[in-house]
Amino acid sequence: MNKSKRPFTKSKRSFRRRLPPIQSGDRIDYRNMSLISRFISELGKILSRRVNRVTLKQQRLITIAIKQARILSLLPFLNNQKQFER
Repeated sequence: MNKSKRPFTKSKRSFRRRLPPIQSGDRIDYRNMSLISRFISELGKILSRRVNRVTLKQQRLITIAIKQARILSLLPFLNNQKQFER
């Protein structure tokens, strides 16, 4: 019998910690288009918090900023370019 002493040990896999998408110096507002456009899908939808990997407070600020940018016509409400290509 060749049993190890610790049968339920965790494997020592190394993993790289993902960097947060929003740095501490970034301001979340409707004018920061380079930041806001990262959180919108190809169809123009706001991505979920799990996909974005942001905190709840950051997600709320992102959502408000995207909606303000849409109202001011900085962002489209829908991106229907794929439908028009047919």
